[in-house]
Amino acid sequence: QNDALNMCSLHELPMPKLELSKDTQTRRLSHVFERSPLKVSRGIKQYLYDDDNVEYLDCVNGTAHVGHCHPQVISAGHSQMSKLSTAQGFVSDILNKYVKELVQTLPEPLSVCYLTNSGSEANDLALRLASQYTGQRDIISVEDGYHGNLGVLVDISHKMHERVPNFKKPDWVHHVPIPDTFRNDDPEYWSKYVQDFEKRLNELEAIGRRIAAFIFEPFFVIAGLHIPPASFVKSIFRIVRAHGAIIISDEVQTGLGRSGEYLWGFMNYEVVPDIVTVGKPLGNGHPMGGVICSSDISSKLGSYFSTFGGNPVSCAIGLSVLEIVRNEKLLSSARMVGKYMKTEFELLKESHEILGDYRGMGLVLSLEIVHSKTKKTAAPELSTEVMYGLKNKNILVAITGKHRNIILISPPMCFNMENARRLCKSLGEVLSMVEKNLSSHSVIVYRDSLEPIRRERLKRPIIGGEVEAKRRHLVSESSGSGYEDMD
Repeated sequence: QNDALNMCSLHELPMPKLELSKDTQTRRLSHVFERSPLKVSRGIKQYLYDDDNVEYLDCVNGTAHVGHCHPQVISAGHSQMSKLSTAQGFVSDILNKYVKELVQTLPEPLSVCYLTNSGSEANDLALRLASQYTGQRDIISVEDGYHGNLGVLVDISHKMHERVPNFKKPDWVHHVPIPDTFRNDDPEYWSKYVQDFEKRLNELEAIGRRIAAFIFEPFFVIAGLHIPPASFVKSIFRIVRAHGAIIISDEVQTGLGRSGEYLWGFMNYEVVPDIVTVGKPLGNGHPMGGVICSSDISSKLGSYFSTFGGNPVSCAIGLSVLEIVRNEKLLSSARMVGKYMKTEFELLKESHEILGDYRGMGLVLSLEIVHSKTKKTAAPELSTEVMYGLKNKNILVAITGKHRNIILISPPMCFNMENARRLCKSLGEVLSMVEKNLSSHSVIVYRDSLEPIRRERLKRPIIGGEVEAKRRHLVSESSGSGYEDMD
């Protein structure tokens, strides 16, 4: 239905609600903004456009890993589709080439690759591998984590439990707390967490339950983005393996260089998991996923078959994504842009009481919105206003975290310095306006510094076109200083 509500926070857009005044019979803006779905019609690199050709800076759609509608990705898919779309049950040269290149990005002993159609399917297969290898079924995951929407993944994904009516957690699923780097700044916290983690495993074993695997996101992005000390992660790995279980690193949010330092998130801790899973970054929007493990683990699986996993078109697209990440130097770009934004976020944090913390690295960053820095009380209503304030400036961000007070920034990897400057400048303006109107029912109603922009002004030609190039040249000349466009 066209009027159905889209529950994804990213696709809500604040729209002015017009009412008829009883006194003057004239139309006026209501103090409450009516929020309707944002309908996008096309995308180019780090930009999205609606039906009226209004441009939005996409700061959250990391699924388009190397950029919306990247011409090289489109060309690779189209070319392969015109030759062969499916080779069910057969081996092809492009399959061999893609698997070889993907596996070469990972350390030993991760040498066996299974190609799937999504991150959910990859995590489902990873749990099956863990169970077959260890002979156990119990799984430990982190509170407020999310690992997919298949039945068994809903079971282990704590974030989904309260969203499923009459949900009952299976007795083989166990959760540990979020390693909250914001509210637990005491160095003793990490050693106590490790002790409690091992105590939990001992308690489970005392009642006859042994775990098969510990599954985690390297940066705990869905839970609000937390990057704990490397020593902490190494201790958890040691404990899990000492109890006969294996470690699954879910790289759906951090894989293929998003951290800016390494191609995979777990590498930032100098550890090697037993199984790596990845999904959306692989295909730049094309449905792809993968599981990479050791030959010892894969040898216990037995039969595995996928009709569409590893089809020639997916492999061609996957190869093009790997080539773009390498050839366009997207890791170094993400590292440089991320460092700049964190420097700007630090300045904003010093001048805004509601910005309690910023976290992350590269192009996976988060901002924690609070009522008070001292009390660190989550402010979900204020984070919503920040999100909608940015949307009024045609910048898209999302909200995540246990208390829905975390602004998530995870844009396409072609997000450049110009985009970063625009985001940080707009964020500062929005934070100031929110803080000036804390007593208002909706702080986006009266916005002196966030004046409405005519829709015609926001309509732009294709990025890279002659008119756009001329406009950027004039802007550069008028400002007296240019910028390095990392497109």
